[in-house]
Amino acid sequence: MKPLLLWSDVLIYLLVFSLCAFFLRLRRDPQIREYWRQVFSTRVGMVTMTIILVYVGIALLDSLHFRRALEPVAGSPHGEVFYGSKVSSVLDVMMDGMGERFEATYSAPFALDSFEKQDMKDDAGHTYRGFPPLEHAGHHLSNAEERWADVLAKSATALMWGVLFSVLLIGPQWFFLRRSPFPWSASWVTQGVVICLSVWLVSISRYYHVLGTDLGGADVAYQSIKGIRTGVLLGTLATLIMLPIAVSLGVMAGYFKGWVDDAVQYLYTTLSSIPGILLIAASVLLFQVYIDLHPDFFSVGLEKADARFLALCFILGVTSWSSLCRLIRAETLKISQLGYVQAAHAFGVSHQRILMRHILPNVTHIILITFVLDFSALVLAEAVLSYIGVGIDPNMASWGNMINGARSELSREPVVWWTLSGAFFFMFVLVLAANLFSDLVRDAFDPRSGAGRSAT
Repeated sequence: MKPLLLWSDVLIYLLVFSLCAFFLRLRRDPQIREYWRQVFSTRVGMVTMTIILVYVGIALLDSLHFRRALEPVAGSPHGEVFYGSKVSSVLDVMMDGMGERFEATYSAPFALDSFEKQDMKDDAGHTYRGFPPLEHAGHHLSNAEERWADVLAKSATALMWGVLFSVLLIGPQWFFLRRSPFPWSASWVTQGVVICLSVWLVSISRYYHVLGTDLGGADVAYQSIKGIRTGVLLGTLATLIMLPIAVSLGVMAGYFKGWVDDAVQYLYTTLSSIPGILLIAASVLLFQVYIDLHPDFFSVGLEKADARFLALCFILGVTSWSSLCRLIRAETLKISQLGYVQAAHAFGVSHQRILMRHILPNVTHIILITFVLDFSALVLAEAVLSYIGVGIDPNMASWGNMINGARSELSREPVVWWTLSGAFFFMFVLVLAANLFSDLVRDAFDPRSGAGRSAT
């Protein structure tokens, strides 16, 4: 196989590295460490952080891409290896080929037959309309009546393996962290549930489509899991692009005032007056034209999808900084009038030192709270943009594309509900965990809350 490195892969590696560096930095700042101790001293904080880290871990595994070598071609030079255009990841290998088991079209969860009738022939050669059996579900059964008993038996076996893997993973953690003041038991229970569900899903998917298949016959559970990388990266990268713009302009406007304040206010007022969806749609379509006019820049189709994805992250970040800029400007205006800042001016302290020592540390709580809240909003925004056709490229799995494809399925009879349900469940878990975690961060870091005051 041949490794393939996408630009989005590089960015998620940097994201994981930044998270590790961030937690190492906490050990050197006692005040910040105390704030985060308040966040993780609750069960909700440990559970939500565990869920977020699971999503980040899945995104990281899905960012280790490679291309498989093709079979040697007769007459080719000796030793020359050719690689296929299909791009796989380590996550695909861990899911044991879930993405390679395609059916003809729709099939319901745990179904043995197709969801739609097709022309079939009996033993006598007569044509009739019926539900053909699925190619990758239930072939090990002698009759359809054994299905649910077989599901229960295989589920019990898979859950036993899941419990074993949970013990092997959580056991060392318990040994080293059992005396910790943090409620690690909540995290361990969450890890155990995630491991058991993962083992169960991979095991049962060898014999059944747990969440059915979509119009193209692809496994819905596989598509939902593959959408995790897109959701995590889009929400994180767009927020990281937005933060430096909002923080720098907001602090400058609130601290220097005068014409700087007027210019920044003019910028974000003008940006806010433009309909956001139209601005994003126009920018994405312009970049898509650039991609179509320069096909030689991309060796495989996934690289085109990755370029459009990064463009969407950049556009969302550049167009969504105005709200945070207003908040930081107002907070900076208030802080710049406090006594210790005025005293620093009187003693001739430089502007740079005042900004770094007195202004930025006192707006950190706004930045952290906004980061987590905007992350959730941008994950949901991707679904809306894909719904109107200007979001993620169809070649890249995303919850927005699944929801976009499900809008026609909900109007048919009988309803195809499982495509929307799969995307909704994984998106709901991530957004809910991020929102609950942001509430805890706000309570700990906001100096106006009781928790923030007690730590100072």
